[in-house]
Amino acid sequence: MKLNYKLWLEANNQKMFGDGPADILRLVDKLGSLSKAAAEIHMSYSQAWQLIDKLEKKLGFKLLEKQVGGVAGGGSTLTKKGRILMDTFLNFRSEAKRDLSRLEKKYFTDNFKEKLKK
Repeated sequence: MKLNYKLWLEANNQKMFGDGPADILRLVDKLGSLSKAAAEIHMSYSQAWQLIDKLEKKLGFKLLEKQVGGVAGGGSTLTKKGRILMDTFLNFRSEAKRDLSRLEKKYFTDNFKEKLKK
């Protein structure tokens, strides 16, 4: 057996932010483009744009600054609040993964398997 879990932030029993949006923001930060980030995770640009738009409305602040086309092409960058949310969530997720791994070992090791045999 292996522990499995998903983490997300909620407000008023409504999912607000989780793994998917955090990963999209991380990729936008890395690639400088929402369309490139969407392509990286095999999502259409329109789906990614709708997701970001919906999140921004729920959260009450912008996650991305979008630059439209032009000679150098368009792109996207994280807003200050978008970066804070992404960094905080990714750091929390990383620490939670380490702690849950430790707890999994503590409770579901050979000792647990031996108890089941009795």
